[in-house]
Amino acid sequence: MSSAPQAAAIPLQKAIDFYFELALYLLVLTGFGTLASTGGLDLPSVLLTTAALAIRGYLLGKRRLIVISERWTTPLSLAYFVFIAVDYFLISRNFLPATVHLALFAVIVRMFSLRRERDAIMLAILSFLMVLAAAVLTVDSVFFFCFATFLLTAVATFVLMEMRRSGHAADVQARHTSDPMEHRRLAFSLARVFPMLMLMIFAWACVLFFLMPRMSAGYLGGFSFGTDLSSGFSDRVELGRIGQIQQSDAVVMHIQIDGDAEGRYDLHWRGVSLANFDGHSWSNPRQQFILRREPDNSFAVPFLQNTLLAARSASNGPRAKLIHYRVLMEPVGTNVFFLAPWARSVSGGYRQLAGDFGGAVYNYDTQRAISRYEADSDIATARPEELRTAGTNYPWQISRIYLSLPDIDSRVPRLAQEISGSASNNFDKAAAIEHYLRTRYGYTLQLPRTELKDPIANFLFERKQGHCEYFASSMAVMLRTLGIPSRVVNGFRSDEFNDITGNYVVRAKDAHAWVEAYFPGYGWHTFDPTPGGATAVPHGWERVALYVDALSSFWRDWIVSYDTSHQYVLGQTAVNGTRSLWESSRNWARRHYENMLRWAQHTQDRIEQSPARWIFLGLAVMATILLLANTGRIIGWLRETWLRAHPERAPDQVATIWYTRMARTVARRGVPKSASETPQEFLSRIEDARLREPVARFTQVYESARFGNSAQDAERLSELYGEVASATKGRRKE
Repeated sequence: MSSAPQAAAIPLQKAIDFYFELALYLLVLTGFGTLASTGGLDLPSVLLTTAALAIRGYLLGKRRLIVISERWTTPLSLAYFVFIAVDYFLISRNFLPATVHLALFAVIVRMFSLRRERDAIMLAILSFLMVLAAAVLTVDSVFFFCFATFLLTAVATFVLMEMRRSGHAADVQARHTSDPMEHRRLAFSLARVFPMLMLMIFAWACVLFFLMPRMSAGYLGGFSFGTDLSSGFSDRVELGRIGQIQQSDAVVMHIQIDGDAEGRYDLHWRGVSLANFDGHSWSNPRQQFILRREPDNSFAVPFLQNTLLAARSASNGPRAKLIHYRVLMEPVGTNVFFLAPWARSVSGGYRQLAGDFGGAVYNYDTQRAISRYEADSDIATARPEELRTAGTNYPWQISRIYLSLPDIDSRVPRLAQEISGSASNNFDKAAAIEHYLRTRYGYTLQLPRTELKDPIANFLFERKQGHCEYFASSMAVMLRTLGIPSRVVNGFRSDEFNDITGNYVVRAKDAHAWVEAYFPGYGWHTFDPTPGGATAVPHGWERVALYVDALSSFWRDWIVSYDTSHQYVLGQTAVNGTRSLWESSRNWARRHYENMLRWAQHTQDRIEQSPARWIFLGLAVMATILLLANTGRIIGWLRETWLRAHPERAPDQVATIWYTRMARTVARRGVPKSASETPQEFLSRIEDARLREPVARFTQVYESARFGNSAQDAERLSELYGEVASATKGRRKE
C-alpha cells in the first residue's frame, strides 16, 4: 500500500497516470450503473459490486493503491470457474445471469489487481460487456442516458490510455513548468475536449443509424415482464389471471388515433373473446384461419360483425364511424393484436396474420414479434331503441356456442330472473344486470387465497367483491341463463392520454374483461359491468410523468423499433420539408421584390419633386457608410493615439506600435522588413551606417520596453522614432 506524493508540483506524467486510473474507474462505474439500471440484476450482485466500487473509489480519492498479489488472483479465478457451474445449475439456472455474475466477479478482481496495460484493457472490455448485457436486458430510454455517459468516459479513458502509453514509451519526457497547477490546467483542457469528441462520435453514429438500411425491427421479441400477460390473452384463461396482470404498472401500448389530439375516445381494445366456460376458466375454440392480404399490404378482417355493420349502413344510411390508429406495443410476449371494435384491416409489415370467429387477430410471423402496427376499425354501435327490437331469432351457430353452461349454483339463474324480471326485451335485461353488478358489488384486486369450488357463486353471494373478470364472468353466465348469447372478452381499457405525444398510454394495470351480448341483425354489443374508477387529469409535478412517457415512447418507436418504414417516413418528411421551404422562400422573395419595386417607384417620385434635398441625403448616407466600413480602422487609430499619449498604461503595446511605424518608415526608404526577421536580423541588413545607428538605438529601447515592460523606455520611443525619420530624410536628399 502506498500513498500519493504531496509535493507542491505534481509531475505531468504522474498526473496523466492518475487521471487515467480515475477515468478507468468511472468507465467501470458507468458500465455497472448501466447494467444495474435495467433492474435485471439480483440484489446480492448489486450490493457486492457496489461495495467493491465504493472501496475502490475511496482509495482512489485518497491516492492510495491496494493490489491483490498475483499468487492470489489465479486461484481466485480458478475457484470462480468451479462456482459458475454451481451458479448455472443451482442458483441462476440461466445462462445470461450466470455469465453476468462471471463478468462482475472478473471486474472486481481486475479492479484490485491493475499492474499492466493489458489489465486496464481487460477492465475496459469487461465494462463494455456490462453495457452490452444491459442492452439485451432493457429497451428503456434510460439506457440512452447511461450509454451516453459510458461513451463519454470511454472516450476519456482511451485518450488518456494513449497519452499514458506514449509518455512512458517516449525517450524524451514532455517539458513542463514548475507551476503547481499545471496538472489541473491539463485536467480542465481534457474536460473541454472529451465532450466535444463524444458529441462528434454520437453525431456520426446517429447519421449512420438513421441512414443505414434496417431489415427488421423485431428486437427482443421474446422479452417480457412476466408470463401473466401472454397467458392472460391466450385461448384459455383461468379466472384471476387478469387480476394478476393488473398488479403491474408497466406500459404495454401507446395508441395514436388520427385526428384525436385531446383524448376524446374511451374504447375497449379487444384481445381475445372467450366462449366456453367450465366453471373455473374460459376458453375459445381453436378455429383460426389465415387472413387475406390486400393490394396495399394490409390484412382484411372479414368477421360477421363487419358484415352486419356494412349491411346496416347500406339499409339505414351512413352509420359507419371509421377510425385509423397506430399502435406501438412493448415486447410483452403475446401474439395477439389489440384492436378497437370492430377491426376491418390490420397492417404493419408482418408476413402472415390469422383470425378467429371471435374477432381476434393473431401474429403468425415467427420472424417478427408484434411491435408496431396500424389498423382501421368501425366503432359505430347500434342504438338502444334498435337493440330493443332485435328479437330472439339467433343463428344456430350462435346458440350452440354462446348459450352453453356448465353445472352452476341454482341461485345464479334465480338472481338473474330477479334482476331482469321487469324488463320486456333482451337489451333491457342485459342493461339491468350490468347496472346491478356495477352498483351492488365492490372492486378489489385481492384474489381469493384458496381455490374455490364455484368462483361465480362465491363472488355473487359471499365475497361480493372482485376484479373485472368476476364481474364479466358473472354477467355472461347470468345472460346465458336468460337465453341471451354472451361471451367474455379480454383486452385493455384506458383513458390515460398524453397530450404531449397525442398518445393513449395503456398499462398492464389497464387489463380488462367485459361482456359482449348478441342481438340478431345487429351483432355483438358491449356491456361493462365492472364499476368505473375515478380518473384525474395530471397537473403540477404529475405532468413530469407525461414527459418521461413521451421520451420512452420516442425511444421505443424511433430507436428500438426503427426500420425501413421509419426511414421512408423520414425521407418523405425531408422531401416535403425541403419542397415547402423552397416554396416559402420563393414566395418570400417574390413578395419582397414586389415591395422593393413599389418602394423604388415611390422614392423616384419623391426625388423628382425635391432633388437638392435627396442629393444632400445621399451624400450623408454615403458618408455614414464610409464611416461604418472604416469603424475598425478608426477605433484602432484612436486607440493607438491614446496609447502613444499614455505609454505607461501598456508599455509593451506602445513599443509594438512604434516599432511597426518605424519599420514602415524605413521600408519606404528601400529597406523593407520581412515578417520572419527578428529586430536584430533586420538591423544587420541596414548597410547605411547613418541610418543603422538611430535604428540600433531604437531597437535597443524597443526591446527593453516590449519585453521588459519598461514605461520609461516606451516614452523614449517617440523621440527615437524622430531620429530614425530624420536619418531616412537625410538619406533621401543625398
